[in-house]
Amino acid sequence: MFQPPKPDALAGYAVEVPLGDRWCIYHRLQELMIPCACSKDGSLRVEVNHGIAAILLRSTVQQFTASRQELVDWLERCWYTEVTVSDIQCTHP
Repeated sequence: MFQPPKPDALAGYAVEVPLGDRWCIYHRLQELMIPCACSKDGSLRVEVNHGIAAILLRSTVQQFTASRQELVDWLERCWYTEVTVSDIQCTHP
């Protein structure tokens, strides 16, 4: 899914997505305020500067590319995953 950026390319990662979904994914990432651009070579380039952006990118791409059954399975796993306060680590600058 991700390819390391080339030094002379736009900043960020090239995300491989179906061409038919590229603009929908691009617009959704814009709504989420995640910097992205469509390159001349047809790739979608996304800047991922923190963990939340990575999670939102994965979720957005999954929304457009996964099958209905994959999305149902993922949602069911989420319902049965328990997270406690002790599982969450907070770091302060």
